[in-house]
Amino acid sequence: IEAEVQRRKQLAHQSVERKAIISKCYKRKHPEVYILQDSFLAPDFLEIVRYCSSPDAHLHGLLRYIESFSDKRIYRLPVFTEEFCQAFVDELENFEQSDMPKGRPNSMNNYGVLLNELGMDETFITPLREKYLQPITALLYPDWGGACLDSHKAFVVKYSLHEDLDLSSHYDNAEVTLNVSLGKDFTEGNLYFGDFSQDPTPVPKYIEIEHVGAQGLLHRGGQIHGALPIASGERWNLIIWMRSSAIRNQLCPMCNKKPELVEAEGFGDGFTETLEDDAPETVNLCSLW
Repeated sequence: IEAEVQRRKQLAHQSVERKAIISKCYKRKHPEVYILQDSFLAPDFLEIVRYCSSPDAHLHGLLRYIESFSDKRIYRLPVFTEEFCQAFVDELENFEQSDMPKGRPNSMNNYGVLLNELGMDETFITPLREKYLQPITALLYPDWGGACLDSHKAFVVKYSLHEDLDLSSHYDNAEVTLNVSLGKDFTEGNLYFGDFSQDPTPVPKYIEIEHVGAQGLLHRGGQIHGALPIASGERWNLIIWMRSSAIRNQLCPMCNKKPELVEAEGFGDGFTETLEDDAPETVNLCSLW
């Protein structure tokens, strides 16, 4: 345990070092994919965002645009165009084949890319979260900080027959998660969802949800889930863990205790330390919804 604690303490510093090397030395194959553009986004997704940004938007109206699964508050919606997904995966493969240093997404995924190290946080993921996703999550998850998701961790995971095949049951260090299927060609590998982490049952009910190319699944980070093995091909997924400091400052989603904060670089794990005078404003941002 002590060794793992020390390893994790070094992660942020090592990530900063890798990002600097990549920024200086990596030759991008598709530089256009690093800056978010409306043309990357599916027309139906843009229509959903327009609706959610309108003054009379409400949850039941939004549910007419997206697919809902059971009572677990899991939703599927179009996100990107297929053309963008192809170019994005091609860029990721180019990076994988390079001799650049690579940090892996987490302790469960051994293959994939941390997008902040690739230089996509400020120009792609942050505007995607702030401008496009937050109007949607504000309606779907007002009780989980959907209206005030102020940080994220974004990464891409890869599954193939000779690498990672599946992903065991877990829940995310996030208030809301977006999981987008980028391709390529694969069979099987459905996601499965069980109980909410804070409300387990003796015999949980699981549902399976199939991946659809260029479409995303939105779910609460605390929803226990995993990925079944793929049977053939290769699958790439974009994962965005979206975090609300107003929620997690009160209760850590991983240990369910009041967090004890230490300084961190970048977004850290989405916690913030505010002055006493600022605290009510931070909390009230979510209470407006």
